[in-house]
Amino acid sequence: MAAPNAVMPLWTAAELAAATGGRWASGVAGDRAVSGISIDSRTLVAGDLFVALVGPTHDGHDFVGKALAAGASAALVHRRPSDTSADAPLLMVRDTMAALEAVAAAARARTEARFVAVTGSVGKTGTKEALRLALESQAVTYASQGNLNNQWGVPLSLARMPRDTVYGVFELGMNHPGEIRALTRQVRPDVAVITTVEAAHLEFFGTVEAIADAKAEIFEGMNRAGVAVLNRDNAQYDRLVGRAKAQGLARIIGFGRHPDAQARLIDCTLHSTCSAVTASILGEKLEYCIGTPGIHWVINSLAVLAAVSAIGADPRSAAASFAGLAAPKGRGQRRRIALAAGAFHLIDESYNASPVAVRAALAVLGRATTGPTGRRIAVIGDMLELGEAGPRLHAELAPDILRAGVDLVFTAGPLSAELFKALPPERRGAHAPDTTALAPIVAGAVRPGDVVLVKGSLGSRMSVIVDALVALDQSDQPALQRAANGG
Repeated sequence: MAAPNAVMPLWTAAELAAATGGRWASGVAGDRAVSGISIDSRTLVAGDLFVALVGPTHDGHDFVGKALAAGASAALVHRRPSDTSADAPLLMVRDTMAALEAVAAAARARTEARFVAVTGSVGKTGTKEALRLALESQAVTYASQGNLNNQWGVPLSLARMPRDTVYGVFELGMNHPGEIRALTRQVRPDVAVITTVEAAHLEFFGTVEAIADAKAEIFEGMNRAGVAVLNRDNAQYDRLVGRAKAQGLARIIGFGRHPDAQARLIDCTLHSTCSAVTASILGEKLEYCIGTPGIHWVINSLAVLAAVSAIGADPRSAAASFAGLAAPKGRGQRRRIALAAGAFHLIDESYNASPVAVRAALAVLGRATTGPTGRRIAVIGDMLELGEAGPRLHAELAPDILRAGVDLVFTAGPLSAELFKALPPERRGAHAPDTTALAPIVAGAVRPGDVVLVKGSLGSRMSVIVDALVALDQSDQPALQRAANGG
């Protein structure tokens, strides 16, 4: 029996063996426990269970020795790695991926927590993080980290969930049909949020309606008592409602500006760094501030409050938490970059992009406050997975850039070249075939007072631009000089 004040481990050796049907190698103590779970030896924390997954390019079994040397408490394997000793703490299973999913199922089964799952064409991670913030002040809340939303990330996130969790928040992603179906059956959410359905991953679906059907797979993991939270303003709302009802869901909450939305925006004032909101959430009027700017954050806050109410938590307390909301890295995170003669501000939207997401980011840039001689600068990379419509969808962003009052545009990639050509000559900064070529051009062009937005799909490697701009920061230059001088 554990001591009265002892911290319960995430998993004991016996629990892991029972969940996976595996067997421990000889010499493993029965009281061995793990405090976390990792599938990457580079980010592993001492005490973790290292799961040796076999991926498309790497076999985790090749890194078991490294993981144990880094402090892993044990490793989950389906073959004995050649670089481990005979008494290495190995849990032998038939297949490590199936075993990870089994641990995830055991984590889901051992808790009485209430679960919210979030999907959508855009806004998934931000909405998930806002839900985490809204719920964690009310009870023990666990949310999947970063963008762990795929066939590896979801079971890993479930397996990491502490046993005392009261509210669980999970993000489900996809770019092909059938992917969410498998994920939602693992999470089995009580509340499902679909932020919106737009022309993202169009290359793999053909139509927005097909994307909506794939997002609607989230309902297949729910029972009849489940609640669907849907964007009432979205063109696919009725289609999603039909899919939810077909799965037996009786309760559907719409959110947005629509007069029939149960989580309805009454009014909002959009500022350069925040937003003031008045909303009606299931008949209760709430006034609150969101600590990150943009109408897309305002609309998704309605979804969060609807989900909070549906899961049995307090929406008023949740609304108060939004003042502390900050955009995640690569999804609107802001940074002040000091130069010798002043500073500029970077809006890092480098993680991903779709037409609707770029327009939302441009609207935020349009409201940004520049310095006395500063400019609004957009650095745009290719939006990928748009199929044959890709060139046209890039060119169609030109009016939004003009509407936002963007002074200068830099583009990278063959698709963004279509946008560059569609712009008036005075708005064209430079175009390059890729971000590696563009980065030094952008870094050489920025000046004090500018506000710089960096936006593009992950595969466009917009982080190269972000890194080049961050490298200009002289904020810590005196400290670096002192360190170099031994001070």
